[in-house]
Amino acid sequence: MPTTPDLRLGLRTDAPVRETGDFVLYWMTAARRTHFNHALDHAVARARDLGKPLVILEDLRSGRRWDSDRGHRFLLDGMAGMARRLAEKPLVYYPYVEPKKGDADGLVPALAERACVVVADAYPCSYWPEIVEHAAKRVSVRMEQVDACGLLPMLAAEKTFKTAASFRRFLQGALPEHLSAMPTQDPLANLDLPRLGSLPKSITQTWPAAPEALLEGGTRGLGDLDIDHTVAPAPETGGETAASRTLRTFLRDRLARYADGHNHPDEDACSDLSPYLRAGHISVHRVFAELAAAQGWSPDRLGEPTGSRSGWWGMEENAEAFLDELVTWRELGYNFCHRRDDFADYNSLPDWAQQTLADHAADPRDERYGLDALSAAETGDPLWNASQRQLVRTGRLHNYMRMLWGKKILAWSPSPQEAAERMVDLNNRFALDGRNPNSYTGIFWCLGRYDRPWGPERPVFGKIRYMTSDSARRKLRLTKYLETFGPDTA
Repeated sequence: MPTTPDLRLGLRTDAPVRETGDFVLYWMTAARRTHFNHALDHAVARARDLGKPLVILEDLRSGRRWDSDRGHRFLLDGMAGMARRLAEKPLVYYPYVEPKKGDADGLVPALAERACVVVADAYPCSYWPEIVEHAAKRVSVRMEQVDACGLLPMLAAEKTFKTAASFRRFLQGALPEHLSAMPTQDPLANLDLPRLGSLPKSITQTWPAAPEALLEGGTRGLGDLDIDHTVAPAPETGGETAASRTLRTFLRDRLARYADGHNHPDEDACSDLSPYLRAGHISVHRVFAELAAAQGWSPDRLGEPTGSRSGWWGMEENAEAFLDELVTWRELGYNFCHRRDDFADYNSLPDWAQQTLADHAADPRDERYGLDALSAAETGDPLWNASQRQLVRTGRLHNYMRMLWGKKILAWSPSPQEAAERMVDLNNRFALDGRNPNSYTGIFWCLGRYDRPWGPERPVFGKIRYMTSDSARRKLRLTKYLETFGPDTA
């Protein structure tokens, strides 16, 4: 069992470990998986060292903005798979689904009263930082938090990076030492821990574990939860098994087309891993490990840290292009969200972007659409409408189309501030990968984050990079995409 790297381990309370406690508690909120999970590694190591049982609490909250049947069903799929996977393991798996906001209040402190130590996931986004902070104030035992978010620990960077190029240069210099500290492939294999008979009835009666009918039941039971029932579940299944299957499909069938094809919607060359990474159903460490194995890669193939987009990894071009998205751009977003609380605010944009947008805020718009029309894909732009239909129907938005989608919302909104709010709302409401550092990277990139001033200066956009549907039609292969998400294909 590896030792948790210091840069991944944080202390949320300064209380001592309670060696007389009944169990070690792992509070699973972000890394919802049993493989390649630094936090689970740490919890198992704690339980072994103390000779205590392990309790895994997987916690799903309700009643927050953008909670919906779609997002909950995807996470419940994962919890159902987790329950099946852990049924025969020498531990207690405790899936808790909050019926309405506030019902979970007190659960973690109550469990902590019986625990030796609490191990929690680190996550810099959504509502989880506040929930963990709130719980930490009420926990009387040692509470540790483990960063399992990326290949690079979030604490490894001591500043916020303004561009992908500057972060890439830093990453190439800093990452190699962390690649040797990978999490365990399966920390529960051959697990030999004392068994806990049961949790106290005072806990299980106040906070009943989610019933199998809810975990396994499709839409059954969702109506009893305080969530948005107008956003239907997505066509695909969540969970670690589905994530593993998606990764295998990508490596086998799509990777060879990635460099040239991932920007073209018709090519179907994207990894489709984003929702699973966001849900924690698969680890970036696992994706990297399986890609490296498929490439016959070893660390001695790493190049000098030049900041180049390709060539540093020592893999073929499709793998290099994919790693730039998976590692550079993904972890750039985690860097921003970890270091800045205003990651979702318009005022977090670079000064030059705010200035040029302010200079053109009063420019006439050729078209204006309200949020309801945007949500319903009722604009005069068939290509934009197709992208919005994809988002609403599937919970996904093609990577390149997300850029055009955001730029057009800027063009059609009464102010750049409202454009940002609309992008955040639509994305977080419908996207399976919403409320995630990478969502905010993509949204705010449309308004200048991580970019530079572009000329010529244009109405509404000013010096913000300009994109149009006409240029996208000329550059991209879109025939099948428009057929699939046309107005008559619902």
